[in-house]
Amino acid sequence: MRIGVSLPSMGRLSTPENLIEAAQAAERLGYDTLWTADRLLYPVNPRTKYPVTPDGSLPEVYKRVLDPLDALTFAAAHTSRIGLGTSVLDIPFYNPVTLARRLTTLDILSRGRLRAGFGLGWSADEFEAAGAQKDRGARAEEFIAALKAIWAEDPVEFHGKYFTVPRSIIGAKPMQKPRPPIYLAAFAPAALRRAAALADGWMPVAIPLDGMTAMIAQLRQFAREAGRDPQALDIVVGANIAVTDKPLGAERAIFTGSEAQVRGDIAAVRKLGAGEIFFLLFHENSIGELLGMMERFRRLV
Repeated sequence: MRIGVSLPSMGRLSTPENLIEAAQAAERLGYDTLWTADRLLYPVNPRTKYPVTPDGSLPEVYKRVLDPLDALTFAAAHTSRIGLGTSVLDIPFYNPVTLARRLTTLDILSRGRLRAGFGLGWSADEFEAAGAQKDRGARAEEFIAALKAIWAEDPVEFHGKYFTVPRSIIGAKPMQKPRPPIYLAAFAPAALRRAAALADGWMPVAIPLDGMTAMIAQLRQFAREAGRDPQALDIVVGANIAVTDKPLGAERAIFTGSEAQVRGDIAAVRKLGAGEIFFLLFHENSIGELLGMMERFRRLV
């Protein structure tokens, strides 16, 4: 099972020096991937609750967020091996043609290290600020289809309900062949069906083990219905990790508690067939403490 870690592209630690130090430390420690998230706003009076925290509040690190692709490109220039992933880019914020160029550029400049993770977003405030349209599920399906067409052979041509690419030469293609892997975050059945039919893998975050077990079974059934090999879908699990000195009770969140409890969660996720787990480190104290966490958590896997 591969192991990844988030790049400090959010919060007080999101400086050029810290990005370099964290990226190089992750590569030195044997991590397989670095990941960045996509946030546009920290609404003062949010209209939508944050789906990850129990009370729906936003993490403080979301008050300062660097562009996820620019941060990964910067990290790519200071590393040589480690994969570079987005968890996740919110599709409603983007046009597939212009985003495809940015993703292609990152894959070329990193010599084939891109992992493209996408989601639909959740914030009504961000949708408004980005000018996002309705029919987000249908748009997402067409977005992925357009992206795949752009990454295929020239000349490129795509005509959909929402996006159009006139017959054109788009000579810059990703270094990875046939293209970089595409992952989708999904919770609802319709979104899981979309991931099973269109993506190379699924990216669950903050889902309890019982729920993840049921959703993986559903994902694989959807893949069979779509005529795809269910075992070929890569499962990349995001872990909001918090290790405590003493064990936590039965109501604890997954990947929280004592080292033994977290190790047990990691083993359970591996048993479910996950191809990768990556640690989401929302930390703002110091880069030294963050690097210490990266080293400690790397030993858990």
